[in-house]
Amino acid sequence: MSEIAYLPIKSRSLYQNVSDEDFGNHFWQDKNSVVRIQQLEALLKDVISPEALEDMRGGITKSGMSIRLNPYVLSLIDWRNVYGDPVRRQFLPMASELEDDHPYLAVDSLGEQHTSPVPGLVHRYPDKVLFLVTSVCPVYCQYCTRSYAVGQDTAVVQKANVTSAQNWTAAFEYIRANAQIEDVVVSGGDISRLKPANIRLLVNTLLDIPHIKRIRLATKAISVLPQKVTSDTEWFAAIVEVVKRGREMFKDVCVHTHFNHPNEVTPAVEAAMRKLHAEGIYVRNQAVLLRGVNDDSRTLIALVKALGRVNIHPYYVYLCDMVTATEHFRLPLATAQRLEKEVRGATAGFNTPLFVCDAPGGGGKRDVHSAEFYDDSYGISGFRSPSVDPNRIYHYFDPIRALDTVAQEAWRMPGAKERILANLGFAPMAAEAAE
Repeated sequence: MSEIAYLPIKSRSLYQNVSDEDFGNHFWQDKNSVVRIQQLEALLKDVISPEALEDMRGGITKSGMSIRLNPYVLSLIDWRNVYGDPVRRQFLPMASELEDDHPYLAVDSLGEQHTSPVPGLVHRYPDKVLFLVTSVCPVYCQYCTRSYAVGQDTAVVQKANVTSAQNWTAAFEYIRANAQIEDVVVSGGDISRLKPANIRLLVNTLLDIPHIKRIRLATKAISVLPQKVTSDTEWFAAIVEVVKRGREMFKDVCVHTHFNHPNEVTPAVEAAMRKLHAEGIYVRNQAVLLRGVNDDSRTLIALVKALGRVNIHPYYVYLCDMVTATEHFRLPLATAQRLEKEVRGATAGFNTPLFVCDAPGGGGKRDVHSAEFYDDSYGISGFRSPSVDPNRIYHYFDPIRALDTVAQEAWRMPGAKERILANLGFAPMAAEAAE
């Protein structure tokens, strides 16, 4: 099996007149990001066919996420293979790829807004909270689980205003008042969009709460804007400072990032990781299993090994969440189970990610092999999450395309969930009947 590792940027031809100094600068990358279809068309009109551009235009108008792509990400894409390129598929939708939603796809599929005691804070697990500190990112993933809040409004999704620095105080007060909370995941959005002063304020305030023992700082910038680490000296210094302070207090402050494909592990990423590693900053990766991107074991093994070589610890591989307008990305539970078996054993166990389903409705991360039941004919599985709600079963539904014609038609009928569950002998639990 050949390995994929540290692939160089596919082509600088879109930016051939840009100096290496500018291209390696985070500010230049942000300033030259593409955020409108007109900008994309101007950039690509002589690179891809008019039909492909029109396909993109159609896809963008039907997406739940706005677009934002910097020159670095655009240069990772092989435009000669625009339909098959795994990086393009993640950030630029094509109308020809989209599929009708499964009846149980939802904008907030994990029910985060229903488990938010104060704005911007999700409290699902007893000892952990998710702190949403911003609603912007350096790029926007088309499969974003938080499309209900992240990015600009689209024709499909009007964004909820769930977080800003102005409402951090309420979150801090809630965390202080709940001594069982030990673990805070700081996300959004992306912490790379926070100013250095806000990084210090945020993390130091959390570190000063006696019962907080672990803080995870989530950023995709390492994969899509490594220049943030290598060229934004003030932001990087703030990260180093709070991690060091946490270590001195015998508290764990680490970074979580997000790579999905080995083509994303470039020399620029290695340069960023060398800086982070030199400061003793531990980095974990959370990948999402995506159809047409990484849904084969060769790619996943290459990803795991490429990450390991730059000292990024593979942590999770998620089934794609059941988010509105993402049906074309989703894969059956059986696929995730098979891929986990094929990936495990290819490298050291500590460097092998756990394949999980983040149970719809707020059940949390469940091992893909831990389903209480799985009927692949109708593509319905059930998970228990005793630490969240011992009286409930959380259901995940395979994509419609994976089912035969009879099952597809059954799912399109009114009341499909209850009828199919009953026919399979799985009556809804009382807690979920009130959904």
